[in-house]
Amino acid sequence: MLFFLSSQSLWISGAIIIGGGTLLAMLGPALVRRYVALDRLTINNEIAGFKFATVGVLYAVLLAFVIIVVWEKFSAAEVNVHEAGAAENLYRLSQGLGDFSGADLRKAVATYLKAAITDDWPAMDKGTVGAGGPAKQALDAIYRMLSVVNDQRNRAVVAEIFSQLDRMTEARRSRLIAAEGAVPNVIWLVLLGGAVVTIAFTFFFGMESLRAQTVMTALLALLIFSELLVVIAIDRPFTGAVRVHPTTLAEVLADVESQPDEPR
Repeated sequence: MLFFLSSQSLWISGAIIIGGGTLLAMLGPALVRRYVALDRLTINNEIAGFKFATVGVLYAVLLAFVIIVVWEKFSAAEVNVHEAGAAENLYRLSQGLGDFSGADLRKAVATYLKAAITDDWPAMDKGTVGAGGPAKQALDAIYRMLSVVNDQRNRAVVAEIFSQLDRMTEARRSRLIAAEGAVPNVIWLVLLGGAVVTIAFTFFFGMESLRAQTVMTALLALLIFSELLVVIAIDRPFTGAVRVHPTTLAEVLADVESQPDEPR
């Protein structure tokens, strides 16, 4: 269910989470008032107020902590910048190899970038990405190709190429891990349960105006569910309306493909 919500547009997710949750919360005061007399609710206002303050602070701290964590993970998910930087360096360093090896390396890097853009990104968006696939095969092909390069004149260049290739591999691995989301299921359980408890607390306050109590409950629910929408929207940084795009990889691919192959 959470993956479904995160994969939808913000309008759909917002309507379900904020709209649906707020409407359900507005029914609470009327439902409680139907079975519990106003005078019985009023006498508990003072004690309930202290308890509600404690519950509200605890939930606010938890929610703020989760938002900070997912935002940091979302920012770190832009690892394709490092991945693209390593690919760009491989492209530049390939010009220090011989004509045959350099052209082959540029072709292999372009193959990897295409696989990352056309295979990895759609799979991450659908939540079906794995460690294998065309991108992994393209990386393996680069390693195999470089393992037989015998260029004694450019040992330093070959060593740096391997270093950048390792960097690109690590960046892809980090990207795949980030695609799975940052919030564990147990935290989601506490977040959703805490939202229900916090909002339900307002049902048991006794106010003479049921309409005013309903409006206050709706405003609280609106605030809580809006923040939950933020968490859901950015928890999976490569899924849904708010996601990281392979823009930098596409730019590097364009540079690599624009390099004409040297005649052999």
